[in-house]
Amino acid sequence: MEKQKILEQKIREWGASLVGFSNLTGILPDTLSDIPYAIAVVIKLADRIVDEIENKPTHTYYHHYRSVNTLIDQITLRTGLLLEEWGYKALAVPASQSIADLGEYRGLFPHKTAATRAGLGWIGKNGLLVTEKYGPRVRLGTVLTNMPFETGTPITESKCGSCKLCVDACPAMALYGTLWKEGMPREEIVDARACSEYMNKKFKHIGRGYVCGICMEVCPYGRKKSVDRLKGF
Repeated sequence: MEKQKILEQKIREWGASLVGFSNLTGILPDTLSDIPYAIAVVIKLADRIVDEIENKPTHTYYHHYRSVNTLIDQITLRTGLLLEEWGYKALAVPASQSIADLGEYRGLFPHKTAATRAGLGWIGKNGLLVTEKYGPRVRLGTVLTNMPFETGTPITESKCGSCKLCVDACPAMALYGTLWKEGMPREEIVDARACSEYMNKKFKHIGRGYVCGICMEVCPYGRKKSVDRLKGF
């Protein structure tokens, strides 16, 4: 798998914090079944910016959120173009996009599914991917392809345990406190409509109501790693 090693190195050089590979055979829609392998791209958010979030998002966080999404889209675009140069099919899934025809608040394919099946993390009670290294302080991208990979070991269960900090902190009361298991519908974990409507009502002056970040900031996985990194200096 020499090309896989080259590809991962390139993606990291382009700015990825974590890279994983997964096989999505059997769970892709028919329109994507010809590209059953996924490259999951993770970009870490800046601790200094996330730490500023308290009971509402900040203007700085909104700008950072959009900037990281742009970086992810650039990385996945370059990855797809490289795969095509090598003779494979490739499709970069946009970092943050909702397609009404696919259902409310849904994109082309869920990045978190590609990431959990690559072994990069689990779905927290906040509905976000939680990684061992960075907690939920990450943004995600995905490239689908027909290039075969050595894939990671899927993570199939939550590691959140009895913690409910994100559930208690959510101002929209959109989190149910459900422990995730692979295949569980998003609707059993988070009320996406309640989250979106609250953000638009309360935070429209901050990033047009697109982002919140409170449930991400309070997560002990992200907070502990942030403190540990500061101790290292």
